[in-house]
Amino acid sequence: MKEYDFYIVPTPIGNLGDITNRAIEVLKSVDIIACEDSRVTQKLLNHFEIKTKCISYHKFNEKERVKEILKRVQDDGEKMALVSDAGTPLFCDPGKILIEELRKHNIKITALPGANAVATFLSQISRENEDFYFAGFLPKTQKAIENLLEKYKFTDVVFYDSPNRLINTLKAVQPNAKVAIGRELTKVFEEIIIDSPQNLINHFENNILKGEIVGLAFREDSGSLDEATLQEKIGLLKSKNFKAKEISIILSELYKINKNEVYRHII
Repeated sequence: MKEYDFYIVPTPIGNLGDITNRAIEVLKSVDIIACEDSRVTQKLLNHFEIKTKCISYHKFNEKERVKEILKRVQDDGEKMALVSDAGTPLFCDPGKILIEELRKHNIKITALPGANAVATFLSQISRENEDFYFAGFLPKTQKAIENLLEKYKFTDVVFYDSPNRLINTLKAVQPNAKVAIGRELTKVFEEIIIDSPQNLINHFENNILKGEIVGLAFREDSGSLDEATLQEKIGLLKSKNFKAKEISIILSELYKINKNEVYRHII
């Protein structure tokens, strides 16, 4: 198997049994593990009898650690792994600055497949379309959340949230929208609920919220034109020498259809 200098290693998001054999092998074989919180990572390492030493790498020391890590990998020839507290690194976790710098210096990097809260959540949700917008953690103010959801109202919006913010987030969603909320994923008390914002508020006001939350605000209906009618109108505008972008704008304005949906039918 090909060897690399730097490994991005996913760790379980709840159930320790979800770690892969390859992840364990890599964590045992590298010289050092860069981790978000050494206390959290050490519990994982102890469980699998991994003796590799750790150094902290988090949002508060990210910039200063880069030079040290680069020296250890490039100059000292050490093999290193990056982990977060849970899930796949760089998904709302530190690592962007480090990976960018390592690539500038032609360090051989690879990422292992593994646990990811977004993929675990979405695989349990039935959706009309495959595309979605991942917002990470939503803005802090209700108005900013409303603006973001308005901007992407014709796209499924996936987001992370915390227990102390979820109720306010749900209040920012349009009352007639459909929302899915997942919590305690892969754990004993895993729960995924799909309902209106108000019903979800009622539920979570009466149930203790713990751990990270993954949410999905479903897209709005992009219009009522059937496929045949839409293609007919596209053909008519094409015959008048309108370009694809112009057609998508015209039809979206006339019939309140998502212009990206129209564009996909054109090309």
